[in-house]
Amino acid sequence: MSKEKPFRTFADFYPFYLSEHANRISRRLHFVGTSIAAALLITALVTQLWWLVPVALIQGYAFAWVGHFFFEHNKPATFKYPGFSFMGDWRLWWEILTGKVRL
Repeated sequence: MSKEKPFRTFADFYPFYLSEHANRISRRLHFVGTSIAAALLITALVTQLWWLVPVALIQGYAFAWVGHFFFEHNKPATFKYPGFSFMGDWRLWWEILTGKVRL
């Protein structure tokens, strides 16, 4: 049994999330995957092709998990903290887009 205390807030979780994304290639894969997911979600809204929503999620996570398994060599936080991890993906994407986090 893990002795790690669960994160209670996203503010507490996000520094951990960033530490799990230290590898530049992994961050790039996350950014590309999340960007494609955003484009697919917008397309789904505009065209009402709702089957694009699960496609967006699957491909977004596919890019991210390649980053974790092959470059970070860690287990994606999605498995233990799915909600916070999803929020972290979008915040990291925004921080890369705005230059706060470097690719």
